[in-house]
Amino acid sequence: MTENPDGPTCAAPAPAGLSRIGLIVPSSNTTMETELPELFRRQSEATGHRYTFHSARAAMKQVTREELLAMVGRAAECATAVSDAAVDAIAYACLVAVMAQGPGAHKESEQVIADAARANGHPAEVVSSAGALVRTLRGLGYSRVAIVTPYMAPLTRMVREYIEGEGIEVLDAIALEVPDNLAVGRLDPERLPGIARGLRRDAADAIVLSACVQMPSLPAVQRVEDELGLPVITAATATAYEVLLGLGHTPSIAGAGRLLAGTSERGNSAAG
Repeated sequence: MTENPDGPTCAAPAPAGLSRIGLIVPSSNTTMETELPELFRRQSEATGHRYTFHSARAAMKQVTREELLAMVGRAAECATAVSDAAVDAIAYACLVAVMAQGPGAHKESEQVIADAARANGHPAEVVSSAGALVRTLRGLGYSRVAIVTPYMAPLTRMVREYIEGEGIEVLDAIALEVPDNLAVGRLDPERLPGIARGLRRDAADAIVLSACVQMPSLPAVQRVEDELGLPVITAATATAYEVLLGLGHTPSIAGAGRLLAGTSERGNSAAG
């Protein structure tokens, strides 16, 4: 997560009580623009602070290494476009595209986006879903996890290795092996509790129920956490968590796991 102390220089700030959030998503993503707004709607209900969302899209249809690499190459262009809306934060919402770049790639990706927004005259907090996931796991002391991904086995292995490269042991990984990104967005989250039961989770500190921002998971997060008695995190909930932290807002989101309920060990000041 980048830190940008300077406010926007070429536009008036958002009105008091309102934050603008920019999203950079794959062109075929259908989930992040539904799950994130829903999470922040619940935050608004609890705090009164309002959030609006403004997206830029980068071409990506098949979840292959080649298309993922091409999408990353468009990150700066997308950051410039979305920063035209004078957003307060930018979420780069494609976990596997970043992880495909190699160990620690989330840091470089976040910097590229932050630099592009700043050069466009609209500095913003920047969070990538890849960085948010590993930082959140580390920050909460979750050193052993079990994960679910929609990816083919080779990409799932790459995600596993990336997470482990950040010092977090992946005890088990279930790959649903869906190559088409639109099809990933159509997966039924009602299946996730049964899939999670099949994870080898002895000694796990947490479950990553969806290591992908395109695989719908929000309806299942609280259910799995309540049933299995372990913290449940997804790429989307970790991204929402870090966006809130970057804005200086205390998570106060119901029904999406303890991470966003405001009961985690990391705290911060309340939303305006």
